[in-house]
Order: sequence, then C-alpha cells, then structure tokens
Amino acid sequence: MTEVIEPAIETVTIDVVLSTLADPVRLTLVRAFVAAGDWTCGSDVLKDTGVTIGKSTLSHHIKVLRDAGLIRTRVNGTRRLVTLRYAEVEQRFPGLLTMLREHGPTRGAAKAPSSTA
Repeated sequence: MTEVIEPAIETVTIDVVLSTLADPVRLTLVRAFVAAGDWTCGSDVLKDTGVTIGKSTLSHHIKVLRDAGLIRTRVNGTRRLVTLRYAEVEQRFPGLLTMLREHGPTRGAAKAPSSTA
C-alpha cells in the first residue's frame, strides 16, 4: 500500500481548516468521515449523505481536505482509501471535529441555496 503525503499537523493553520470547511460539500464529507470512523473510499462515504458529485469533483474535494491537513489518503490497489485525522486535528484544534460531529446534519448539507436573481 502506498500512502499519500499530507502536511505535518504542526503546520496546519486554523484559517486554512475553516476556509476548507466553508464549502458545504467538504463539510459534509468531513462529517461523513467522522461517522465512518475508519479507512473508507470517498465515494462510499458519500452514499448516505444525499450528495451526488462526479469522480473528478470528489477527487478535487479530497485533495483540498488532504492539503488542509484534515484527512489522510492511502492507495490500496486501484482504490484510494481515506480517513479523517481525527486525533491529530482534535489535538491541534480541540473540540473542532467534536463540534462538527455533534452539531448539524450529515444528510443534505451540501445542497446549494436557490437563487432568486
């Protein structure tokens, strides 16, 4: 198995994390990874969220989450398995992921608001 490089947790900043989580799809993904609790495929974790996105869009969101230091990715054959860096992120930013887990829905959170323009 190959592991993909993510930033050292000491270099992760709260402004990058919050900016990353400001996107509703990424917030839904993080909440789904919290619920999954272990290594999972990104497309599998979305099944119960009501979010439907293409593979390339999912790959983009996974990369942004990894670059922000929130997740770890490893290659297993042709699959990329992802896990939340829960303990590390909670140590760096105490209560952040606990708050995400306890507050807010994991289903349908990534629906775009309708515009009236």
